[in-house]
Amino acid sequence: MSSQRRVQRTRNEILDRAWSLISEQGAEVSLGEIAKAAGVSRQSVYDHFGSRGGLILALVRRADERLDIKNSLFTAFDLQDPEERLRVTIDVWICFVREIYPVASDLIRLRKTDEDASAAWEDRMSDLRAWLKVLTSSLENDRALQPVWSAQTASEFLWASFSVQVWGLLTEDCRWSTQDASSVLKRTLCQTLLRAGG
Repeated sequence: MSSQRRVQRTRNEILDRAWSLISEQGAEVSLGEIAKAAGVSRQSVYDHFGSRGGLILALVRRADERLDIKNSLFTAFDLQDPEERLRVTIDVWICFVREIYPVASDLIRLRKTDEDASAAWEDRMSDLRAWLKVLTSSLENDRALQPVWSAQTASEFLWASFSVQVWGLLTEDCRWSTQDASSVLKRTLCQTLLRAGG
């Protein structure tokens, strides 16, 4: 195995162990614990990621890559029918949120007190906002949005509705089934954003 492939394998192993530990114990898990779980030294974690912040950012980016969220969303954005485009986008996002929920909810909790967690979360959310603007611009171009919405405001509303916090409130606090939460989100977002019959 080449040196570069060995480095990448070690890096991925650290990220996978970090994901498992954070899912189980919360985002306050130490670099030492992550290093031990990955079978490397604490210095090796620093060598690969530079800092705790670098590790957290790489962690959430790897989740995006592993779950192929960007490609899945843009495949949905290419659907011809506007309502189907929005519905499939919501389905894609819900599948993603269900996978990332344990880690994402903890990063959100830490944002106000942990600069690394805040920076990592903002990095991913800025991408999501940009991607959703692509969707709502396509809906606007198809004249499918209700007149009260611009592509910008529709993307912001959709982004807020897609928040991990909303999913947690419905499925954890209110104890809705994932099927009920998904169904209600699709129905209300389509009714709110799209022209009737459009």
